[in-house]
Amino acid sequence: MNIGLGDQRRTILLVDTDPHARAVLRLALEAAGFSVGEAATAHEGERTARRIKPDAILAELILDTSDGGITIAERLHANASTIPCYIVSSAGDVLIGAVGLHEMGIAGVFLKPVDTAIVIQTLRTRLAASPRAAAHA
Repeated sequence: MNIGLGDQRRTILLVDTDPHARAVLRLALEAAGFSVGEAATAHEGERTARRIKPDAILAELILDTSDGGITIAERLHANASTIPCYIVSSAGDVLIGAVGLHEMGIAGVFLKPVDTAIVIQTLRTRLAASPRAAAHA
């Protein structure tokens, strides 16, 4: 985790069962100046989100099916969270034409293998427009 720019540094939570996928994103995000938290399960992701209070979450589509296949985005949305949650998935066919992603609290979708430059630009754009960024401008 990077430490340095105080409130200017944005924190991203990565939730993915694949440690390699998390490492690729973590390295790219940290190089771009983000602080990064990680979790391997939806449950761990929820706990970590409460602890680090991320500015955005990048989460695997469905982390486990023990809870009926509920995504971390759905869990956070059910708790009235305003944290933008992006899905990172290799299941592009499942998402094509999917309706209701916004209603589930999903801000966007990145398909694996992710283009880290697009992820970084998307997060910078989205977070620059957030209330926290406006308060520091």
